[in-house]
Amino acid sequence: MPESASPGHALQGVRVLVTRPRDQAEKLALLIEGEGGEAIRFPVIEIVEPKDTQVLHAAIGRLDQFGLAIFISPNAVNRAMNLILARGGLPAALRVACAGRGSARELKRFSIENIIVPQSRFDSEALLDLPELKQVTGSKIVIFRGEGGRELLGDTLKARGADIEYAECYRRARPRADVTPLLRRWDRGEIDIVSLTSVDGLHNLFDMLGPTGQPRLAQTPVIVISRRMAEVCRELGLKTEPIIAAQASDEAILEAIKTWREAQKTL
Repeated sequence: MPESASPGHALQGVRVLVTRPRDQAEKLALLIEGEGGEAIRFPVIEIVEPKDTQVLHAAIGRLDQFGLAIFISPNAVNRAMNLILARGGLPAALRVACAGRGSARELKRFSIENIIVPQSRFDSEALLDLPELKQVTGSKIVIFRGEGGRELLGDTLKARGADIEYAECYRRARPRADVTPLLRRWDRGEIDIVSLTSVDGLHNLFDMLGPTGQPRLAQTPVIVISRRMAEVCRELGLKTEPIIAAQASDEAILEAIKTWREAQKTL
């Protein structure tokens, strides 16, 4: 990597592996390229239809029976809201919550403005800390999420006395991809840092790389979006300390990469 960069090109010469799903990777890739870096697009997750949609459609058909709908991710917002709008939209009395700014932005795109969302940390724990989710005894809550999502949010709300239903809107699948070109770039020292945005994506990348590529990943700096992801990195044996972005947004990931790059100049 070059030792210096001109203003506006803070990532000049930096090669970043971008692992977001294909249709969600472009914004981050363009931000990286706008700072002079190279975005190496390698999706490690595909967002596909859930195997069973009956529960999802049933929940949407009974939305007026719930007091609160929680959307776990932008994908959940996108998939569920298109179905909800086809059924006439959200009931006027239904409150809406989400854990992150990306999900909040997607909800606003569907003209939903009154959103319960954390203002600092952006995860299930931060959402559970909000006053609106402390007193939920007797409340009926539907959680729109992907298949196999975390149980922490629902389990905690159940413990607080709420009646919880899950509506799974999508499934994360591991793409079929030839990793040989990627491994060649790693061998040539052409991957400087990896951005990862989900635990599933981290596991998929690890598995896709196999025994040949896993040691390369273990020695490469990684950007993650949560403390939980950082813990999984350590469990998988990654040697570099994971860098946790302040948020899950593309802008926050870019800032984390730029901060890492600045730190490299002092080494």
